[in-house]
Amino acid sequence: MMECLLQVMKLLRIIHIDDDLVAVQKPSGMHVHPPEDPRHRISNEQNLLKLLGAQLGQYVYPLHRLDRSTSGVVVFALNRDSASAVGQQFQERQVLKTYLAVARGYLPSDLLIERALKDSGEATTRIRTLGQVEFPWPNKRHASSRYSLVYAHPLTGRMHQIRRHLAGAGHPLIGDTVYGDGEHNRLFRMHFGTHPLWLHAHSLTLIHPRSRSLLRLTSRFPPAWHPIFDAFGVCPWENPP
Repeated sequence: MMECLLQVMKLLRIIHIDDDLVAVQKPSGMHVHPPEDPRHRISNEQNLLKLLGAQLGQYVYPLHRLDRSTSGVVVFALNRDSASAVGQQFQERQVLKTYLAVARGYLPSDLLIERALKDSGEATTRIRTLGQVEFPWPNKRHASSRYSLVYAHPLTGRMHQIRRHLAGAGHPLIGDTVYGDGEHNRLFRMHFGTHPLWLHAHSLTLIHPRSRSLLRLTSRFPPAWHPIFDAFGVCPWENPP
């Protein structure tokens, strides 16, 4: 078990660390922390909170979460004061969050989705389209298949907000097995040979709790995304959010 734990720990790339905060790149398939319902247990290998604490040799304070299937940047506090200060920023919607996603169909260049989610209230997401592509892949409705590569900025912090908003707008995320389109998920899996949820938490911008300066935390794109960028003819490094 310990050998396995150490192997997984090597996957945790530290993006930023100082006396107050640490940010890491979360792989897809890992929980940020154990589920709140004690009936649902996860292994240590799936527990980012446990792995990072072991890697640093100290307790880390979770500040927010990503879905298990979502990759990207996650920030933790290293002391109570920082946890309180940055946690308040998340609660007051002062943290700018940027995700990259692949959605079915062609989206407009700029879209503001303001739609309440039944179980969590008002929710707002801004979408900016980076690229569009039409593949010669027939589906049940059309002779070809169209997709958009987008930046998504959730202006509120509801559970599965981006996934639910885009699905409700008729543009579900590719790889989403809950709100998505199974046929298009299969097409992507067949042609790209991988089947993640195509949603990546690219960056967080917040106010540092000690210096009070803006801190932008940016994650790398997993290797699976590189063929996607080639297919869309887009380099996100040249078109930052």
